[in-house]
Amino acid sequence: MSNPGHDAAADVAAAPSPAADLTRPRRVRVHHLAEAKERGEKLTMLTAYDAVTARIFDAAGLDLLLVGDSIGNTMHGHATTLPVTLDDMIPPARAVARAAEHALVVVDLPFGTYEAGPEQALASAVRVMKETGAAAIKLEGGRRSAAQIRALTDAGIPVVGHLGFTPQSENILGGPRVQGRGDDAAEALCEDALAVQEAGAVAVVLEMVPVEVAARATEILRIPTIGIGAGPRVDGQVLVWTDMAGMTDWSPRFARRFAEVGNLLRQAAQDYAAEVRGGTFPDAAHSFER
Repeated sequence: MSNPGHDAAADVAAAPSPAADLTRPRRVRVHHLAEAKERGEKLTMLTAYDAVTARIFDAAGLDLLLVGDSIGNTMHGHATTLPVTLDDMIPPARAVARAAEHALVVVDLPFGTYEAGPEQALASAVRVMKETGAAAIKLEGGRRSAAQIRALTDAGIPVVGHLGFTPQSENILGGPRVQGRGDDAAEALCEDALAVQEAGAVAVVLEMVPVEVAARATEILRIPTIGIGAGPRVDGQVLVWTDMAGMTDWSPRFARRFAEVGNLLRQAAQDYAAEVRGGTFPDAAHSFER
C-alpha cells in the first residue's frame, strides 16, 4: 500500500549504490568493487596525475582514480610509458591520494619495477603505499606476473591486473594492437585472467580486446573487469582523462571525447593574453588600494 506522505524519490536517493551514488561520503574500498559486480553496477575510472583534476573527478563521483604510467605520454612528453620511473610516480600519486576523499586510488608500477620477480615487486609496491597513501597497485601481465601479484596480496596490498594490450610490452607486441584475436589468443587471455584472479587481484583492466573476448573474461571471473577499448560487456570502464576531455588533437578510436576542454583552455589563455596586452587586465576590481 502506498503512503501519501512517503517520498519514494527520497528512498531511491538514499539507496546504497557504490558505483553510482554521487553523494555518499564513504570511501570506495576493494570489497565495494566485488559488490558492484554482483549487483551489475558499472564501475567508473579515470586517470589522474595531480590534485586539481583528482579533486574534480572525485567530486564527480568516480569510483576509482588511476595514477597511470600514461603520465609519461600525457604529461612528460614521452612517446611511450617505458621511460617512466618509480620516482616519477610518487609525487603525482601522493597528490591524487591527498585530493581524493571518495575514490579508490590505484597506482601503476612502471616498467622495470616488478618484472625481476616478487621481491622487486613487493619492494616497489611497499614504497608506493608508504609514500603516497594510495589504496592499490596496478601491474601488467597475466601468468607471468602471478607470483608478483600473490606476493603483494599476501603482504596486504590490493592489486589490479592489466591484460590485453599492455603498453609496457608494446615493443614485443608490435605496437598498440588489439590482443586476443583468434581462438588461441582468446583462450590464452582468459587463462591469464584466471591466473590474475587466483593470485589475488581485486580487479583486472582489459585493454584493446575484442568485445566477445572481454565479455567471456567478465563471465568467468569473480573479480570485476574494467575495459578500455574492450567494449560494453565488462564491469566498468577506464579512460585516460586527457582523451576523455578532448585535451589533445588526437585520441584513440576507443576513447570518446566527452568535451573539448583543450579548446576551452586555449581560448581562455588567448583571452587572458589579449587583455594583458590591451591593458584591460588587471582592472580596479582585481587590484588593491592603500
